[in-house]
Amino acid sequence: MTDLKNSLSLKLKNLPNSTGVYLFKNKKNEIIYIGKAKQLRSRVKSYFLSPKNLDHKTEKLASKIVDLELMVTDNELEALILESNLIKEHKPRYNIMLKDDKHYPYVKVTVDEPFPRVLVVRRIERDGAKYFGPYTNVKKMRKTISFLCQLFKIRTCNLTIPHPTGKKQKVCLDYHINRCGGPCEFFQSETEYKELIDSVIMVLSGKSYSLTKKLKDKMSSLSDKMQFEEASEYRDRIDALDSMMLKQKVDVGLDVDRDIISLSTESGYAVAVVMQIREGLLIGRQDFQLSTDKDDSEVE
Repeated sequence: MTDLKNSLSLKLKNLPNSTGVYLFKNKKNEIIYIGKAKQLRSRVKSYFLSPKNLDHKTEKLASKIVDLELMVTDNELEALILESNLIKEHKPRYNIMLKDDKHYPYVKVTVDEPFPRVLVVRRIERDGAKYFGPYTNVKKMRKTISFLCQLFKIRTCNLTIPHPTGKKQKVCLDYHINRCGGPCEFFQSETEYKELIDSVIMVLSGKSYSLTKKLKDKMSSLSDKMQFEEASEYRDRIDALDSMMLKQKVDVGLDVDRDIISLSTESGYAVAVVMQIREGLLIGRQDFQLSTDKDDSEVE
C-alpha cells in the first residue's frame, strides 16, 4: 500500500497541464471513476484537497483512490467522446452519468440501396452502408443532415425504390416543393440520383472545399446587396458543413479490434503502453514497467 501511495504522490506531482481523461483506481486496481478535464493538473488535484472543501460523494471517492491513469487528447471534444467510451466499457461505481447504453449518433448512408437514404443511427452495423461520425453536437448534426438532404434533393421517405413489383409509387409533398427528384415515380434515374448521393458522401468525408467556397461566394454576394437575412442563412449552412468535417481521433470509425503498442526507454528502464481498440473504439490502456540491462537502442 505504501508503494501505491508513493506512486500516486509522484503522479500527482507530474500531472500535465493538458486536456484529457483521468481514471481513478482503488486498492484492488478497479477503475472507480472516470472523468474529463480541460486542464488535467488542476482538475485531478482538486480531488485531493482538504476534506472540508469536498462534498460527501467526492470525499468518499477520494478516500478510495490509490492510483490513477491519464489519457491526453488534442481537444475537449475528443476528451468527451473518450470519456463516454470508457465509462460504457468499465461502468465505474462512482460515475452516475453515461452508464447506460447511450451512444453518440452516426450518419448512415445506405449505399447498398439503388436510391440510398441518409439516416441518423446509434450503432454501426455490418450491412454494406457507409457510416460517418460520431457526432456530439446532435442538434447541429441533424440540422446539417436536413440541409444536405434539401441541398442535394435526397429522399427522406422509407419506400423501397424501385418497388418489388416494378410499379410506380405516387410522389409525396417533397417532390412538389422541389426537395426530391421523385425517383419513386421514375422522374429521376439511378445514375442521376447516385451523383447527388456521392456529393453528400464527399461532404461527410470532409471533401467539401468546393461547395464551401461556392456558398461563401453566394453569401458575400448577398451581403454586398444588403440582403443580410439571406446571407445569414448561407453563413449557418457553412457553419453546419464545418461541423460535419470534424475528425475524431478517439474513434477510428471502423469496426475493428486492435491493440496498439508503444515502447519508451531511458537509462536501463522501459515502459510499454498498450492501447486497446475494440469495435473501433478506444476503451482502455495498460502500462507495463520493465527493466533491462540492454542499451536503449537495443530494446525491441
